[in-house]
Amino acid sequence: MKILLDENIPRKSKQLLSEFSVFSMKDMNWLGKKNGELLGLMVLNDFDIFVTLDKNLKFQQNTSKFPISIFVLNAVNNRFETVKGYIIKLIETLKSQKLEFILKEINL
Repeated sequence: MKILLDENIPRKSKQLLSEFSVFSMKDMNWLGKKNGELLGLMVLNDFDIFVTLDKNLKFQQNTSKFPISIFVLNAVNNRFETVKGYIIKLIETLKSQKLEFILKEINL
């Protein structure tokens, strides 16, 4: 499972996902890419999952045309202390569900 963390996800979150193949936007040199271009790059680079805090993504892009699963963390801010619980819930979700090409919101 190859995961991309959006640039709005704290870097420390990558450590929590260490059992997966996880990359940040910085790792990929994709900082500043717009969502449409980014989703296309993810497909070309065989990513399976995109994790973001961008609640507007579903309104900005037709995500169903991209063969990736997108998880939107419904956190109130992007501080690691806040996001940590959402990442833990994401891990539980990744381990327990067969992933299809979905757009799923993670709530606490």
